[in-house]
Amino acid sequence: MKTLTTILIKGGRVIDPASGFDEIADVALANGVVIAIKNIAPDFHPNQTIDATGCIVAPGLLDLAVRLREPDHKYEGMLESELAAAVAGGVTSLVCLPDTEPVLDEPGLVEMLRFRAEKLNQCHVYPLGALTRKLEGETLTEMLELSEAGCVAFSQAEVPLANTQVMLRAFQYASTFGYAVWLRPQELFLGSGVAASGALATRLGLSGVPVAAETIALHTIFELTRATGARVHLCRLSSAAGVALVRQAKQGGLNVTCDISINSLHLTDADIGYFDSRARLNPPLRQQRDRDALRAALADGTIDALVSDHTPVGEDAKALPFAESEAGATGVELLLSLALKWSLDGGASLARALAVLTSGPAAVLGASLGKRQGRVGRLVVGGVADLCVFDPQAAWTVAPAALRSQGKHTPFSGYELPGRVRCTIIGGQVAFQA
Repeated sequence: MKTLTTILIKGGRVIDPASGFDEIADVALANGVVIAIKNIAPDFHPNQTIDATGCIVAPGLLDLAVRLREPDHKYEGMLESELAAAVAGGVTSLVCLPDTEPVLDEPGLVEMLRFRAEKLNQCHVYPLGALTRKLEGETLTEMLELSEAGCVAFSQAEVPLANTQVMLRAFQYASTFGYAVWLRPQELFLGSGVAASGALATRLGLSGVPVAAETIALHTIFELTRATGARVHLCRLSSAAGVALVRQAKQGGLNVTCDISINSLHLTDADIGYFDSRARLNPPLRQQRDRDALRAALADGTIDALVSDHTPVGEDAKALPFAESEAGATGVELLLSLALKWSLDGGASLARALAVLTSGPAAVLGASLGKRQGRVGRLVVGGVADLCVFDPQAAWTVAPAALRSQGKHTPFSGYELPGRVRCTIIGGQVAFQA
């Protein structure tokens, strides 16, 4: 007979951003469920007790943008390492982008990814299905079959969808069946540069990406959303002008949500320095006015979620001239600490910093979570026992060699960041403990 797993988390500051609960309290877990907060039954005898004195006990983090590189054989071991990195960062659920090799455009590939992830028994993996075959932007995928295989929404990842006729059909189909479409707003021809247009890009001789590449795409998306009633999530906004358009669209009643990356939240194009390829990112880092607008919009709720945009890039792909290097940076292990840094810098309250990592992204996924809707991103009695226990006072220095991800490149290398994860619990089981 299998022994019931029971855990008591004692003396931590329990914060559930969705409900506003914020108290020093004990938390009891049994059989994968939160069975009590604060009022623990005297006959509860846990198998394991975790001392959370001085720590914060929060819902497990939900990261909406993680690349696992699977199922391509040349990235062997990537799934294991990236999920280990996720749980070390307090992430209990993540959304996997479809730009794998091969692309997630067939049910069998999605099922294989989910099977391998479940077998590893780490964090929950929610795949995004490719919106078009091979992400080529011409032929829609079989969304119904991909949804049945486990896809929570449909995306083009980093590939612009230039054909507005295809986009219209995708929105119509998705709206009919209740699917969400996730797009990074970028116009194909304007968005092919490697740095944000501006004085720095000009001085360095780098091809620029103007703000118009984002705003033109947003106007197109909003017009088609208005015409079809589709549910659209905008991935990784980068500009002040883009934020203003999203705010206007939301006020106008459009069914849109959006996120930004940890990179755009903290960095600007000045962080490119002298052609530092660690700052070669998509979307490109923009000017300080853009970063400030993104920070304000994340604080006031215009932006729904903060994501790591985790992209493990190999050494060879980064050890190239800036314009030729592969875009992307590792980030899933830094997500919590960079949200806390934003809060400490005066960007928002601690509750808001946690909300953009928990209840905010859970609301973006919404009905796509199926039976787990209303329980992911929450810390409530009866909810799923996915928790993150972290010490907000503990500081650490980002040392790439110490990261669990196979991707060691990050523009935050050498930064001293607040907050160390002490324990990550998934489904009532300890998945990571420092």
